[in-house]
Amino acid sequence: MKILLEQVGKKFNRQWLFKDINYTFDEHKSYAIIGNNGSGKSTLLQLIYGFQTTSIGNIVITQNQQTILPYQVHLYAAFVAPYLELLEEFTLYEMLMFHFQFKEKSASLSVDEMIEISNLQSSKNKQIKLFSSGMKQRLKLALTFFSNAPLLLLDEPCSNLDAQGIEWYHEMIKNVIGKRTVIIASNQNYEYDFCDAALNIADFRHQ
Repeated sequence: MKILLEQVGKKFNRQWLFKDINYTFDEHKSYAIIGNNGSGKSTLLQLIYGFQTTSIGNIVITQNQQTILPYQVHLYAAFVAPYLELLEEFTLYEMLMFHFQFKEKSASLSVDEMIEISNLQSSKNKQIKLFSSGMKQRLKLALTFFSNAPLLLLDEPCSNLDAQGIEWYHEMIKNVIGKRTVIIASNQNYEYDFCDAALNIADFRHQ
């Protein structure tokens, strides 16, 4: 997917969080959105996905030269963030089965194979509410990586992951770099040091 930001700005309570962003995210490239805490990294990801609307400017998203309307973006994108909730009454197996009723899988993997690749075999039948924060984050990432989505939006993807989880994240993301458009919001270099380019959103902060 290709994403074009045209004079994009977002205002909260009469104060601009950021303004006048002109930027292009090219197809099959990987990008980092960086900036100090509170600069609007997560907000920009949410604008692209359609969780929020711009205060000014336009976001033009195309796939195979066809324009994707804002209410359609979720059909083409996978979004992961620490603040997104999982269905905690479900077991791990049930969550994966449920998710892939609505999202096409990126590979011909069974749910059991996804669980094995995610190193969560011992928790297959455990309710998600009993998961640690790190296990929940690994599951969110698995749902994203295994979805057949041309756009991946990752907000602080290694939140709550231990060293083993971070290593797994790097192994998984290698499989999508160069094949999908990847945008990562982060202040941690190890989450995005493989990206083609970085957008420092603090450069567009208006007081």
